[in-house]
Amino acid sequence: MSDLHIADISMRFDLPGGGSVQALENINLNIKSGQLLSVLGPSGCGKTTLLNIIAGFLAPTDGDIHLDGQLIEGPGPERGMVFQQGALFEWMNVRKNVSFGPDMKGVPRSKSAPEVDRLLEMVGLQDFKDKAVYELSGGMQQRVALARCLANDPDVILMDEPLGALDALTREKMQSLVLDLWKETGKTIILITHSVEEALLLGERLLVMAPRPGRVHKEYNLPFAELGVGADLREVKKHPDYTAKREEILAMIWEMEEEIMGRTEEAN
Repeated sequence: MSDLHIADISMRFDLPGGGSVQALENINLNIKSGQLLSVLGPSGCGKTTLLNIIAGFLAPTDGDIHLDGQLIEGPGPERGMVFQQGALFEWMNVRKNVSFGPDMKGVPRSKSAPEVDRLLEMVGLQDFKDKAVYELSGGMQQRVALARCLANDPDVILMDEPLGALDALTREKMQSLVLDLWKETGKTIILITHSVEEALLLGERLLVMAPRPGRVHKEYNLPFAELGVGADLREVKKHPDYTAKREEILAMIWEMEEEIMGRTEEAN
């Protein structure tokens, strides 16, 4: 079981002209293997900073993170990242993008090709495997990014607002795809989003982070991700508890944003 243990993580950024910014303070989380966690909060609360520390892109000022008992000290194949923009290789076609990870590991094409085809089928891109990336829509490019991440068979998938740049209809389709992939693969998924609705739909566990210094303000355990697997997400949104939780969290974040604005005005 690849559980993720985050212990007393704090992050301080020193500024070039002196002084510092405390981005995160005393974050403690235990994330069970196979859990779908969404993280929400006002701008500047440290959501992406936390994700980058889990990915190993940043070293925390204090605290540590263990995955399956192993200390995280840098990037590793057991953690896959999906960015807001797909970060795909424009000079490669869809199939080559997805097979890039196995190729770098030296996996023979005879072994990796069937798995790549299976993943392309899973994300609905089997008919586009020979297309150049620039020929695809934004939603299709994000599907490629998901398949490329899965091709490395990570234990944990980290998603930094991966659907934020998509139109409403494509975003809804991709939300359904994320739920289907979560249920089919059993992967641990941590998703950062600015959308309250998306956080509710894609988080069986949802964290609301407080403004800087970033810390966990409130946590929810929710039924909507399970309800949404293989279902019409618009029907899930009609659930009375969904509406109540959405209004509660919106009011919470609105209050935080007003607090941030008040601090800014006082500083000026």
